[in-house]
Amino acid sequence: MAAVRGWRMLRDIIRGHAGVDILAIAAILATVAVGEYWASLVIVLMLSGGEALEDFAGRRARRELTALLARAPQSAHRVGVGDSVDEIPIDAVALGDELFVRPGEVVPVDGTLLSEIATFDESQLTGESLPVERGAGEQVLSGSVNGESAIRIRATAVAADSQYQRVVQLVASAAQSRAPLVRLADRFAVPFTVVSVAIAGFAWWLSGEPVRFAEVLVVATPCPLLIAAPVAFIAGMSRSAKAGVIVKSGQILEQLSRVKTVAFDKTGTLTLGLPKVVGVLPRESLASNELLSLVASVEQYSPHVLASAIVDAALAAGLALQPATEIHEETAAGVTATVGGRRIAVGKRRFVSGLAGDIDSPPPRSGQLAVYAAVDGAYAGEILLSDRVRDNAKSTLAQLSRLGVRRTILISGDLAATAQHVADELGITEVRAQCLPEQKVEAVKGITDRPVMMVGDGVNDAPVLAVADIGVAMGARGSTAASESADVVIMVDDLSRVVRAITIGWQTNATALRAIWLGIALSLALMIVATFGVLPAIVGAALQEVVDLLVILYALRGLVERPDRRLGR
Repeated sequence: MAAVRGWRMLRDIIRGHAGVDILAIAAILATVAVGEYWASLVIVLMLSGGEALEDFAGRRARRELTALLARAPQSAHRVGVGDSVDEIPIDAVALGDELFVRPGEVVPVDGTLLSEIATFDESQLTGESLPVERGAGEQVLSGSVNGESAIRIRATAVAADSQYQRVVQLVASAAQSRAPLVRLADRFAVPFTVVSVAIAGFAWWLSGEPVRFAEVLVVATPCPLLIAAPVAFIAGMSRSAKAGVIVKSGQILEQLSRVKTVAFDKTGTLTLGLPKVVGVLPRESLASNELLSLVASVEQYSPHVLASAIVDAALAAGLALQPATEIHEETAAGVTATVGGRRIAVGKRRFVSGLAGDIDSPPPRSGQLAVYAAVDGAYAGEILLSDRVRDNAKSTLAQLSRLGVRRTILISGDLAATAQHVADELGITEVRAQCLPEQKVEAVKGITDRPVMMVGDGVNDAPVLAVADIGVAMGARGSTAASESADVVIMVDDLSRVVRAITIGWQTNATALRAIWLGIALSLALMIVATFGVLPAIVGAALQEVVDLLVILYALRGLVERPDRRLGR
């Protein structure tokens, strides 16, 4: 057994993976050479236990990107002769094919819209939380979710060249290119090995007996170094899981303790990802509450996300909703209904102006969306909606600064004005706007203050989460693809858990380092005692087990909740 274990460590050394294993193999060979076989066996058992703990921590790493692949469209509906519709494999789609996309379906390939008008949920691609309207002839991206009406598109790219597949490829490429991290214990390997061999050599020279060399190396066996870090990091991972933060490896916990830059996506990360009413602008003939009540009374029958936001705003204001009759909806345009004997039209600017004449109000500012209304054939006003910044976003950024984070950056696919508005509200000075997934990756790669943490939640964030030093996914409502690409997944819809993750990482790393230093100090004390020949090899091996136990007990402090002085609590 000792020979097999020794050969494995020797093979690693030959391959250039030398660490504290150099000292371990020296101790095994020395005890075998002087006939202390039981001591050699005890050393091997201790090393195997430490390796098993480290392997267990490694197996907590990320799963394959199966969820991302599962969401990718597997089939498409091709329009044939006589308007027949046939379901075909996604790979069978050819350039120029006319495709039929049902309501709520994912667009299978990039294409040009043939239908007159349609709305799409592009939040998983661009991060934009509000529905996007497209007209005939406009480009539609694969991965977009079709709205409430069936549409037709003409394929402009095959599946392999479409937007969604490029996202998949970026994630896979970024995950493979990430450089490996150095095992924490190996940082102490060279100085500890040099000191240990020097003490052992001095003991041999002092006594003139080679067995003394072996006795010193037995108590110098680096089991505390091998065991302390894995135990501390497994404890830290368990503690973070209890806090709703899944950390996929102990190495990531170590990285969390040294974060210097945090980059955020906007939609669903710094903002809630849910549109809210931010303004009611009635004409002179109506009061704000009256307009909101009338529009909400019409919208209460619609499942649309904007309709839900308007109804929620009316109810929050204590307004009563009236029943609506004679409801007529034009898909992706608007709805008309009778409320309290008045004919109400609610919808997009073009829809309402077609019923009430020209609308002279200016378009909403960037980052906002307007729902227009007419009452009895006359323009009555508009309701403005916007995605709201999270209540704890500003305090989270302040806490990150106290934890030693030097830079915070907003990297978003939104328009520059929208992204800058959120950045100004939160005090973020660096903004990268209108970024496609590829540009987000390049932006993170260009950051010099490292390690870099990237926080996001959508499919469009998956590539940049994979390429960042630490990718953090808001997994409660975010995409599965982002969660699979990330190193850390926050399982509750709470941005402040980013601070929690960094705090646990810092405390875990500190505990691991203290445990290692405790093991080194005790080992050095035993080496000094063994130098004078009062510790037989088998006794030294047994005492080394006691040292291991003390180190493990100290490392398990990682499970204990402790205040962080840097946050003043």
